[in-house]
Amino acid sequence: MLSVSNLSLRYGKRVLFEDVNVRFTEGNCYGVIGANGAGKSTFLKILSGEIDPTTGAVEISKDQRMSVLKQNHHEFDEIPVLETVIRGNDKLFAVMQEKDALYAKEDFTEEDGIKAGELEGIFGEMEGWNAESDAATLLSNLGIKEDLHYKQLKELDGNQKVRVLLAQALFGNPDILLLDEPTNDLDLETISWLENFLADYDKVVLVVSHDRHFLDAVCTHVADIDFGKITIFTGNYSFWYESSQLMLKQRADANKKAEDKIAELKEFIARFSANASKSKQATSRKKALDKIKLDEMRPSNRKYPAILFNNQIREAGDQILEVKNLSKTLHGEVLFKNISFDIKRGQKVAIVSHNSLATTAFYQMLAGEDTDFGGLYKWGVTITPTYLPNDNSEFFVGKDLNLIDWLRQYSEEKDETFIRGFLGRMLFSGEETLKKCTVLSGGEKVRCMLSRMMMLKGNLLMMDEPTNHLDLESITALNNGMKDFKGTILFTTRDHELAQTVADRILELTPNGLIDREMSFDDYREDTRVAQLRSEMYGEVVS
Repeated sequence: MLSVSNLSLRYGKRVLFEDVNVRFTEGNCYGVIGANGAGKSTFLKILSGEIDPTTGAVEISKDQRMSVLKQNHHEFDEIPVLETVIRGNDKLFAVMQEKDALYAKEDFTEEDGIKAGELEGIFGEMEGWNAESDAATLLSNLGIKEDLHYKQLKELDGNQKVRVLLAQALFGNPDILLLDEPTNDLDLETISWLENFLADYDKVVLVVSHDRHFLDAVCTHVADIDFGKITIFTGNYSFWYESSQLMLKQRADANKKAEDKIAELKEFIARFSANASKSKQATSRKKALDKIKLDEMRPSNRKYPAILFNNQIREAGDQILEVKNLSKTLHGEVLFKNISFDIKRGQKVAIVSHNSLATTAFYQMLAGEDTDFGGLYKWGVTITPTYLPNDNSEFFVGKDLNLIDWLRQYSEEKDETFIRGFLGRMLFSGEETLKKCTVLSGGEKVRCMLSRMMMLKGNLLMMDEPTNHLDLESITALNNGMKDFKGTILFTTRDHELAQTVADRILELTPNGLIDREMSFDDYREDTRVAQLRSEMYGEVVS
């Protein structure tokens, strides 16, 4: 069991947490949610002992072991991959080191033998003999092939390091597991494996994630950080979201009725207070007015941007996009070849591939940024495509513009009041609108790029990983905006929920052709005929 009592954290006048009292029990997985800056990652750091709270205490049951997903990707650079994973169980690793040091002594004494025997007993009780095979299995399940297991961690790329550190956190069945954004840089297959692993885990798990499908798959509870408090709700993220929206609406409806009643009473008082014959009634109405108390809705820290794409420059005709024998080779590697298809009006198409370079190259061709390819494509004459690239740096680097001037570039309406209002709906308000676009965070840049798309009023949207860097609230708003859009969308995402709720057609680009199915994303992933075809197209087994 893990609990916190009277926990507070203050930075000067800013209060992040105040008098938090919560308990996390075995067999449950808690999704830690909250607005950007609410303190999700900070709370996990307090639990792990990395940050000291201003007041209060963290208590862990006796002899329980806590494991944390490391955020420093260079901490173990000089350590072999397999050893890095085993170090996740620090007690076991300490026993291994002490035991190996004893056996390495040249003057091994009888006392050393007794100590070694004791260590061997402890080592056996900790299932130390299975440590290497267990670590290797975890690595393989997370996509780290066996030929990498004995390399130093610094020899792996960034995505592989993330997987090794995740294996380290999971190793040895810790009693308390703290995971901050564990799905970052994982593909859908690996995320699916992790979902199954955590769903069967019978210890205490706390996880911070912006992946809604992942939270739904693994969480039994939600730990909501808002108003400087942490409140535990039973159920997964979707249950929490739907319930919170329903409560918000019910409270708003109740307030609306009260406001209507107040307006009616005020009107009566204004009309008849000067009329002697009605004065008694006016007085009684005023007394009734004084008794009405609005249930003031406490403003949540959560803010949802207004992502709405339906203001199209013109309606699309029947001819949307025709692609014939499209092929692309990059540095000698065939990304895809002989791709042919037509897009129908209003379709929302998920573009997928085993290789993310293929999907990005595909969008760059359609956007006119890449002309080095085989085959051809043709837009319909009524189509105005707008593009959200995976890498948006060219839109911001070297541009000495504040947000108002940056967005004004893409707006027909140049009036500053209009631009400020639009930025406000995208959660940039007050002095934030005067920030230089070069100092924006990753999430702020994506919100700017989405604002640009809305300003351009395209009737076809192309989006390459649009949820990158966004928080849960922005992802939810984007998801709803894409579902409500009346035009055509081509998009690529690692957000399972977005793909499942938006796409009605799947196009998979492979080195040996195209897989094209009009079905939902989940149906596509579960279709055994598609799985067989994917294996043939890639020339290997693809789960």
